[in-house]
Amino acid sequence: MRHFLASDAAQPSDRWWTAFPQGACFGKTGRPALVEALQKADGAPATAWLSTEYSDWPELLRTVLAQAPAARVVVVSCVPDDREGLRAINEGARGYCHLFAIPEMLQEVALVVQHGGLWVGPTLVARLAAATWSLTALQASPQGQEGLLQLLSSRELEVAQAVARGLSNKEIAEKLFISERTVKAHLGATFEKLHVRDRVQLVLRLNQGANGHA
Repeated sequence: MRHFLASDAAQPSDRWWTAFPQGACFGKTGRPALVEALQKADGAPATAWLSTEYSDWPELLRTVLAQAPAARVVVVSCVPDDREGLRAINEGARGYCHLFAIPEMLQEVALVVQHGGLWVGPTLVARLAAATWSLTALQASPQGQEGLLQLLSSRELEVAQAVARGLSNKEIAEKLFISERTVKAHLGATFEKLHVRDRVQLVLRLNQGANGHA
């Protein structure tokens, strides 16, 4: 996995360099070079880390996704904000985190997005769930409910709904009087049936069902 950081800072994050010592950094004037480097990856795994120090980082994000579609994009911020994080994910980023996170955390983020998942902090997961999932809407949409039931068992749907409310596996197990191992088994089956890789994608997929597009 190759890593490229787009940052306007005079001294880019030392922690990022520690996490990815073989990475490369591009300042504002190096934007064309960043896109070219991602394109030259030629199918090899590559991650672009875009700092929100760029005032027009959403535009850069869209440019990268359009011109280097194979690249994974993580938006990083010196002052993370949930609203900004939601926008990053909605724009197509695969992750959102603190630019000065410890190296081990940055490497964990890279691993998640490399395998096709989404990485965001716990508070943003809860906010994303609230922004994209409405239990009331699902209950009010027989078409969406029926579509999901055709794919999931009643228990799998219960577990999925609990995930959408932000409950942990332990909380779900206690609520449904089942073991955490059983919760994980239901989630694994649900991920496979709905073709999602993580809890965030599950919430987004359920939202489609709530709107009658299952």
